[in-house]
Amino acid sequence: MSDTFPRQYARTQRLTLGEPRSFTVSPDGARVVFTRSHSGSDAINTLWVFDTASGTERELLNPRTLSTDLSALTPEELRRRERAREGASGVTSYACDATVTSAVTILGGQVIHINLLTGDVVVPSIEGGVFDVRLSPDGNTISYVRGNTLCVSDLAGNERVIASDSAATVSWGSAEFIAAEEMGRFRGYWWSPDSLSIAATRVDVAPIATWYIADPAHPEKAAHEHRYPAAGTANALVSLHIISLATGSIAPVELSGEWEYLNSVSWSSAGLIAQTQTRDQRRIDVHAIDTSTGTANITYTDTDEAWVELVPGVPALQPGGALVTCADREGARRLVVDGEPVTPATLQVRSVVSVGDSVVFIANQINTPWITDAWVYSQTSLTQITDSHGSISVTGNENSFVARTSNLDNALTQFTVHVGTTQHSLISHAEIPLVQPNVRILAVGPRAIPVAILLPRDGLTTKLPVLFDPYGGPHAQRVVAANSAFNSSQWFADQGFVVVIVDNTGTPGRGSVCEREVLNDLAQPVLDDQVEILRDLHDLEPRADTTRVGIRGWSFGGYLAALAVMRRGDLFHAGIAGAPVTDWRLYDTHYTERYLGNPSIDNSAYEATSLMNNADELHQPLLLIHGLADDNVVAAHTLQLSSALLAAGKSHEVLPLSGVTHMTPQEVVAENLLLHQLEFLRRSLG
Repeated sequence: MSDTFPRQYARTQRLTLGEPRSFTVSPDGARVVFTRSHSGSDAINTLWVFDTASGTERELLNPRTLSTDLSALTPEELRRRERAREGASGVTSYACDATVTSAVTILGGQVIHINLLTGDVVVPSIEGGVFDVRLSPDGNTISYVRGNTLCVSDLAGNERVIASDSAATVSWGSAEFIAAEEMGRFRGYWWSPDSLSIAATRVDVAPIATWYIADPAHPEKAAHEHRYPAAGTANALVSLHIISLATGSIAPVELSGEWEYLNSVSWSSAGLIAQTQTRDQRRIDVHAIDTSTGTANITYTDTDEAWVELVPGVPALQPGGALVTCADREGARRLVVDGEPVTPATLQVRSVVSVGDSVVFIANQINTPWITDAWVYSQTSLTQITDSHGSISVTGNENSFVARTSNLDNALTQFTVHVGTTQHSLISHAEIPLVQPNVRILAVGPRAIPVAILLPRDGLTTKLPVLFDPYGGPHAQRVVAANSAFNSSQWFADQGFVVVIVDNTGTPGRGSVCEREVLNDLAQPVLDDQVEILRDLHDLEPRADTTRVGIRGWSFGGYLAALAVMRRGDLFHAGIAGAPVTDWRLYDTHYTERYLGNPSIDNSAYEATSLMNNADELHQPLLLIHGLADDNVVAAHTLQLSSALLAAGKSHEVLPLSGVTHMTPQEVVAENLLLHQLEFLRRSLG
């Protein structure tokens, strides 16, 4: 059977299999630990180490050599992978000691210990069924969560429960749903640098309403119970505690202030700090914690009339005790050290990579949000240390780091180890795409809206139908200077479309003012930018036939696609809405209330943005697609919109995906979704 792009895209999990990933760089720069599968169609990751002195790679752990059932995953591990959008198997996560000389991972619920220097692999006599396994900084103790309890074990497997609760709704050491899904906090416990204590969360989900997610294709199966904190409803009760391994004592941390969310915890040699956030997200506090008493003092506060943005990697303490965080000042997200901005207002900080004597961070120039690079701040200088010409992510410190670089010059993502002035390339087994993006990136209009336009590679000169292919929501860009971002879009272009991708207002990279233009309205400002580009499209690309315009998207992009054909059916003539939010009251607290407020206090923004209220305006073809096992954007969104459309007498199509969650890693599903969408667009646009 000859390969096609939809088939390749599906069996390679969007061309990501075979790439090195999940990097850890040793403090001395001698080793880089990472995972990678054996080929571009192999979903089983193995554990590797790269020796920087010799420039050689060595495989440490291949799950195929162990008698382990890789499908034997705990419910907690399945939820962790869903929150992380993890579609691979094998070694999907691991943790190292402070010197990166040993590591632990979980395969099929079983703990595995690996000596990174000798390659010795040991299976401690720890009963299976655990998740989130970690090593103490000194490497002598293994920690993990079993069900709702937090446990430790020596390297031989002698287990000790250090925190538990008799209440079924209480868990220790696990990140609650909202922390993992929306705040980027995937863990619920942190080791002290001296390996003598653990800071752990206690989470009680009793206040959260229970939703039930059933599998209609298998009525013999009981519905899955899911505690979902919908907008305007109760969140989990979260508290932080310090556990002494020597005495077994559990001391509550006294975090002051009226906070709702525990955003982050960091425990370094400079101390233990935690960041909290109010329910309306207009204030964050950083607390310095006395680990001997559990008392805490607020050392930093930031407020904003809209919301305070969370930035990955901060807050954190430098070895001398200086607090590193980020704040929106003068229209840009800036690196802040002890309360003072240290980066210019022309630079938008995206994430902080590491905090030591120097600070490594990722940023973009505000006038070119589609290009990101790594920077280093020290007390005497601010230096750009990469030149990606595209999109970059970095792991490590200023002296030794791994750079993952995608740009428009290379078909594949490049992985480079930097140690001082020496560079090494890591091997990637990712397949070369069967498409070659033919993309132009533009900044359009007085507000410099980022736009990518893709054309068929066969050089067609006739008028072509148009396909808008946005995401459009906060925290995600589609217009980036990276070929890997455009593979599926190019495939649609090669089928005879002018494909247009617009990063409308509210998307990241162009400064805090742009991001906040969606406050109280996630609909009209977003749609207005798409319309503005559509009206200018003939000048941007004369081959575009604006009498035949489709729009497709997933998640927020699905919401935008449905919104476009319902509110502006005069301009958008067909829509494909995958996993769309249709009524923001059905989405979670932390994300939704940041932009639309608390509906239990003021419901007006929710009414204004609900697609239910536009049901009678639909007069163009609309295809709704939804995974019935989705626990993030639940299928009720699509089903309730479908009911509203039916009540309004509006014909539409619904494609339910049995057993599919918010992501679609299943090969058959992923391949045929592309083909089905193409068929719908051709049928609808002619």
